[in-house]
Amino acid sequence: MGFATDAIHVGQEPDPTTGAIVAPIYQTSTYVQEALGQNKGYDYARTAQPNRRALERTMTRLEGGESAFVFSTGMAAIDAMFRLLRPGDHTIVSQAVYGGVYRLTTQLLTHFGLEFSFVDTANAEAVTAAIRPNTKMIYVETPTNPTMIITDIAKIAAVADAHKLTLAVDNTFLSPYFQQPIKLGAHIVVHSMTKYLNGHSDATGGAVILTRVADAEKIYFLQRSTGAGLAPMDCFLMSRGIKTLAVRMTQHNANGMAIARYLEDHPKVMSVLYPGLPSHPGHEIARRQQSGFGAMISFDVNTLDAARTLLNHVKLCSLAESLGGVETLISHPATMTHASIPPEVREQIGITDGLVRISVGIEDAEDLLEDLDQALDKI
Repeated sequence: MGFATDAIHVGQEPDPTTGAIVAPIYQTSTYVQEALGQNKGYDYARTAQPNRRALERTMTRLEGGESAFVFSTGMAAIDAMFRLLRPGDHTIVSQAVYGGVYRLTTQLLTHFGLEFSFVDTANAEAVTAAIRPNTKMIYVETPTNPTMIITDIAKIAAVADAHKLTLAVDNTFLSPYFQQPIKLGAHIVVHSMTKYLNGHSDATGGAVILTRVADAEKIYFLQRSTGAGLAPMDCFLMSRGIKTLAVRMTQHNANGMAIARYLEDHPKVMSVLYPGLPSHPGHEIARRQQSGFGAMISFDVNTLDAARTLLNHVKLCSLAESLGGVETLISHPATMTHASIPPEVREQIGITDGLVRISVGIEDAEDLLEDLDQALDKI
């Protein structure tokens, strides 16, 4: 079936008991056993529950994997994915990675013997040069958050296969509607489901989609052992959001392009980072491996004072962390999402004090343009 059909129906079948078009929320912590050692597939909600398994079926289908597991947040999913590694293992990570991943790897996981190198994964030669005898994984964000760098997934997959490495790709910014890394050679895909998959800014969640049985067994062991699996109500909200993913992403994409073109022509904007613009260095790769460009845009207004003025004067756009909701969210990466990255590292990877990130929602584009226009006039 087509993507939109799968998003609406796979894992979201009507309740067989009552015929309810929306399956019930199984808000229970435990399940009565029929006899000692016999149950109906569930015994305790930490280990498994119907809403979670249904959502995992949906994610498996949409990303084209063999299995999927959902977690309480995107960071919980990423943490579980890195726990596939063992002390002494080395991972190559996209240089301009999300601040939470930088914090997790450099301030926590290194204390457990894992090693990380931050490399421009858009440069396959640089990735190859960074491989060590103990390298086990390449972790890619594409586009990167918030610098919007595009990595050629197929090219890095070839590098990973040649050196027997695992390629993991964070697909949060585009969702499986616009990009499917597994079809391009990735072994693992991770998501912050809080963002586009949920789409309504009312729940947090994460997902790990896998192509190999051995990895799936380990991730499930971690999910049930750490108790980080997604709760029934949040699974319901994620499943509800995914039903409209296709139509939402289409509108996000249209609005994103309109806003990016406007910003590129504005005299108070120094530069615009959006792969949908021909001026973007990764535009051709994005056209090849994506079916759309999404609605994440970063733009530089030159100084912190200019960024503060803009952010303090928007009215329709909401100054807030996160992204991917139906409403437009605007933020300042250097002091918000990426504040945990040292200033010298932020400067090196292009997160300037004047950089603003906008997650374009699905409001009327004309209203968003009017709001940005009046706020930019205040600079």
